[in-house]
Amino acid sequence: MNLPQREAAARRLLERTPPPVPPGLHAEVVRRGSRMLRRRALARRVLWLALLAAAVAFAVWAVMARPWVEPPSTTTPPISDW
Repeated sequence: MNLPQREAAARRLLERTPPPVPPGLHAEVVRRGSRMLRRRALARRVLWLALLAAAVAFAVWAVMARPWVEPPSTTTPPISDW
C-alpha cells in the first residue's frame, strides 16, 4: 500500500459517521475513573506514610546508635595505678 492509497483509506475512515455510543458507557467510565483516582490517592498516601515511617525509624536508630561518634579504642588498655 503506497502513500496515496493510505491517505485515501484514512480519509474514508474519517468521513464516515462515528458509531453510536452505548447509553450506559458514560456512567461506567465515570465510575471506573473515580475508583481509579481513589486507588491512586490511597497508594500515594500509603507510600508517603511508609516514607515517613522509614525516616522516623532511621532517626531513632541514629539517636540510639550514634554512628557519628568515634568508638573507644580497644587496642590500648587504659592507664591506671601510676
